Amino acid sequence: MGKENLQSIPVSVSLDSTLDAEDFKTPDTTNKKRLLIISSLAILLAMIVSGVAVLLVHLIDLVTNLSFYGNFSILPSSPMGNALGAWVILVPAAGGLIVGLMALYGSKAIRGHGIPEAMEQILTNQSKIKPTITYLKPISSAISIGTGGPFGAEGPIIATGGALGSTIGQLLKISHHERKVLLAAGATAGMSAIFGSPIAAIFLAIELLLFEFSPRSIIPVALACITGAAGHHFFFGEDLLFASGITIESVPNSALFACSVIGVVVGLLSVAVTKLVYLIEDAFEKLQIHWMWWPAIG
Repeated sequence: MGKENLQSIPVSVSLDSTLDAEDFKTPDTTNKKRLLIISSLAILLAMIVSGVAVLLVHLIDLVTNLSFYGNFSILPSSPMGNALGAWVILVPAAGGLIVGLMALYGSKAIRGHGIPEAMEQILTNQSKIKPTITYLKPISSAISIGTGGPFGAEGPIIATGGALGSTIGQLLKISHHERKVLLAAGATAGMSAIFGSPIAAIFLAIELLLFEFSPRSIIPVALACITGAAGHHFFFGEDLLFASGITIESVPNSALFACSVIGVVVGLLSVAVTKLVYLIEDAFEKLQIHWMWWPAIG
């Protein structure tokens, strides 16, 4: 047998040159440690945001009681039972004026809806949000909602939780991706703490804040959402947030068509309402007055 037959035959072509060209790095324990650290921070952040959600709800109730009844109380109340008569129209106008002044002398960022502003900071500013939003947003939102403004608590708590997560990320000098994860974790933990809906909050993060589906992003955010839901049950109880009191039975096949029609109609109405909101916003942009007065007018 010749010597050439004794030489080893390669099983496959080496990929070393290809991996070097692509700057490929094999997984190591460093990534796992970073994931563990960010996940721990996300859980701690969610616990803090859950407390902030409780404070926001109490602050809204306090402003409502002061504005419509003159009572210093954090007990839940509705403006419907006030005795102000026609003067009640001045209450939301006064609240809007206060919010306008806060936006003028505090931060313009409190004028937003919550989620669009968080998306903008993620896409254009490496997930950096001004720390002042962590207290200006909940205070201004409580004043606006508590004085009768047609808003909900989901936008403010999402903006506040996101700002808190971003602030922690800036203080710790972590990468912009990890800061984005903390921003999304804080925002969705706030939503989960308000509504007790961790699954919906996770989908919100995937669709609007993370823009990816990877373990390094999903795991911390999922843990934050679960922690926020636990905070909701701890602070607000286990009752349904929107209890109907109606027993839902199985829907017969004959009713499926009606349900489909209702779904289409509601979908079209939602598009119309969205376009109307943008139309009104554009109309305010054309007003020849300072934007500080817009909340008081509208």
